[in-house]
Amino acid sequence: MSRETLEYIASRKKELNAIILAHYYQNPDIQDTADFVGDSLQLAEQAAQTDADVIVTCGVSFMAESAKILSPNKKVLLPDIEAGCPMADMVTAEALRKKKAEHPNAVVVCYVNTSAEVKAECDICCTSSNAEAVIKSIPEDKEILFVPDRNLGQYIQDQTGRKMTFWEGYCPIHDVLTINEVEEQKALHPNAKVVVHPECPPEVTRNADVVKSTSGILNYIKESEEKEFIVGTEEGFLYTVQKACPDKKIYLARAEFTCNEMKHITLEKLARTLETMEHEIEVPENIRQKAVKSLDRMLAIAP
Repeated sequence: MSRETLEYIASRKKELNAIILAHYYQNPDIQDTADFVGDSLQLAEQAAQTDADVIVTCGVSFMAESAKILSPNKKVLLPDIEAGCPMADMVTAEALRKKKAEHPNAVVVCYVNTSAEVKAECDICCTSSNAEAVIKSIPEDKEILFVPDRNLGQYIQDQTGRKMTFWEGYCPIHDVLTINEVEEQKALHPNAKVVVHPECPPEVTRNADVVKSTSGILNYIKESEEKEFIVGTEEGFLYTVQKACPDKKIYLARAEFTCNEMKHITLEKLARTLETMEHEIEVPENIRQKAVKSLDRMLAIAP
C-alpha cells in the first residue's frame, strides 16, 4: 500500500470529521489505520458515543447496521457492501416471528451478530463480552429464546445454569474447531494455556482453560503471568495480541481459522469509500426504532 493512499485516508478522514472503527478480525493494515480497534460490544459503544459526523465500519454488515441504529444522524459507511456474516444470515425476522409464536412468553435474546430486522424482533441484544450478564439480568421465572448462536447459548447455559431454547445457528469459522485439533496443539505446546472464544463448540469450550470474547482474551493474555497461549479464534486477532504482548507466544488452535468476510475490507476500498462516500448504510426508521431498544438495553448492562 502506497504512502500516498495512507496520507489520503488520513487527510480525507479529517476533512469529513470521520472515525474509522475496525474489528479485531480485520487485516493488520486496516487495524493500524483505524482510530479504534475492538470487539462487537466496543464498536457499538464507540458508535453510540462518537462526535464524528461519519462512521466508517471496517467489519461486516451487521456491525455497520448497529452503528447506524445507535447513531441515526451519522453517515455510516461500509467499505465493502458484500462483507456479511454467515451466522447472521441463519436467522430472518420472519422465521423468528414464527418461533416467537411458539414461545409467546419467552424473553428473546439476540446475539449482536444479527440483522437490524432481527434485532427489531428481540427484547435485548448481547455480545460474547456481556452475554452472561445479559442472561443473569433476566428474571429466573422467564423463558429465554437465544438467537442465533447455539454454541454461545450453550456456553452461557453451562455458566449460568439457565435453561434456554437455542436457535440452530453457528459461526462457520469457530464451529469447525475440534477438541482433537486443540489437543494436537497442546501436545506441541504443553505449557500453553488454551484460550477460546465461546462461539466454539461445547466440547472445546468445556475443555479450555479460559473462554472469553476477543477483548476478554486480549485482556487475559495481557494480565497473565503465563507466556504461551493456544488461541481459538479468528487469525486476524493474533496480530492484535502479538502487537500488545510481544513477549508472549501465541499459537492458533487450528491451521485454517480465517473469516473471509472480514478480509473483504482493504485499504484500497477504505480509501475509495472515503472519496466517494459510497456504500452508505441505511436502516428504515420503523425498524431502527425497534432495534435500538434491544441495543440500548444491552449497553445499559455492564459485562
